[in-house]
This record gives sequence, structure tokens and C-alpha cells, in this order.
Amino acid sequence: MEAGQPDADEALVEQIAVVAGEPFTALPQDLYIPPDALEVFLETFEGPLDLLLYLIKRQNLDILDIPIAEITRQYISYVDLMKDLRLELAAEYLVMAAMLAEIKSRMLLPRPAQADDEEADPRAELVRRLQEYERFKTAAENLDELPRVARDIFPAHAEAPERRVVKLQPEVSLKELLSAFSDVLKRAELFTHHQVQREALSVRERMTETLSRLNADRFTVFTDLFPIKEGRLGVVVTFLAVLELIKESLVELVQAEPFAPIYLKARA
Repeated sequence: MEAGQPDADEALVEQIAVVAGEPFTALPQDLYIPPDALEVFLETFEGPLDLLLYLIKRQNLDILDIPIAEITRQYISYVDLMKDLRLELAAEYLVMAAMLAEIKSRMLLPRPAQADDEEADPRAELVRRLQEYERFKTAAENLDELPRVARDIFPAHAEAPERRVVKLQPEVSLKELLSAFSDVLKRAELFTHHQVQREALSVRERMTETLSRLNADRFTVFTDLFPIKEGRLGVVVTFLAVLELIKESLVELVQAEPFAPIYLKARA
């Protein structure tokens, strides 16, 4: 180590605070600390009954046989402690202190011989209030232990994706188509006649004629496509023409439900 170089430990000076970027290593000589600068927060009680119940439970005393003199002394000591700590006292604490002093004085007086034990005991009213307060306090503690939303339980929310319900039309089976064709044949039998003549019917021409009668914007009943007056031959040719149009995907069959009427329309 060179001469005149300060030691590293001596150069390290503890800083008390940093004000406006400047470190302070010592307290100012003119620093004034007021007496009320330090505040002490104690666990307060929720009323005079809560304080009495705490004193009784701390010493494992019987609430039905309270040693009123000892409890009064401890209660007054706690009130004096709050005064010394400059804690604001509620009026009910002072009222309870006066009540304890009254009960203590009444217990020093002789009791009437004809009075009942419960009526002659000055502590009976205080014991009743303490028991009622203890029941409500226990119920409140039990309720506080229950799971609470946003404290113990956090509900999860998930939005379901938007779904559109699409109603699928039932497929028209060949059995349904033949059943409808059978009904047409039965009605065609009513127009049969015994005049024998040659009728030139073309399936290709009937396909063109049937397709011209169909529209892509509206449906046509299946049975309306058959010319009943042409008889069985005309009905058969028309049916073959419809089958060819279905095979070539030029028309579309629709049926709302089983055994319902069949409709046709031209494909767009």
C-alpha cells in the first residue's frame, strides 16, 4: 500500500439517507423530532363486550361465575393503558367500566334472603349479554371461514363460440320416390281407354319439357309433373325423364320429413 492512500474500510462510509441526490452520513444538528412522530397501532377490540370476553378466555374463567373484582381490575388497567398510549376511547368502554364498578359495589352489599339466586346475582345481566355476544361472534367467525368469491374462489368464465344450427333436409330415398310414382299410376288408371293408337313419346323430349316447367327459385310438387291424361305410358316416360334429370344433377329433390310430399326444383 502506498503512503497517503486511505484504507478501503475507512473510505466506505455508511449513508443514512439520500436527499435530492446528495448522500447524508450524519444527522443534522438542528433536526427536531416531535414526540407524536412515532405511532403504535395495537390490535383493538370491537367493543367492551369483546374486551371482557377476551379477558375471560385468556384466564380460562367460567363465564357463568365471573370473578368480578379481578375482571374489573384488568378492564380498568386496559382502559388506563389506552389512555397512556393516547388512543381515543369510545364512550361505551367508559360505560362498561362504570357498569363493572357498579356490579362490584352491589356484590359487596348483603343479598336479600327471599330473593332468587339469579335475581340476586348482579352479574346475571352481564353474563347474558356476554353469552349472546359470544354466540354472534362465533357465528361471524364461522361465516368468515366459508369460501368467499374473489378471496378464496375465483370463478372462471369462458365464452362459447357462436354456433349456427343448420337444419339438414332428409334425403329422398328411392323407396319414397317409387311410392309417389305408384300413386300417380293409380290416378293414371282412371283415364285409361280402349282406343289403341301409337303414341310417339320420347324420354329426351320429356326431359326438356319437364326441365322447362321447373324453376330454380321455387319448388314444384312431384306429382304435378305427370300428365295424367296421357295414361300409363305418359306417366312412365315422364318418370324416366325425371330419373334422367336427377342422374345428370339438373334437378334437386327435397322432402321436409318422411312420408311428406316430394318437391322438385331446377338447380341454379
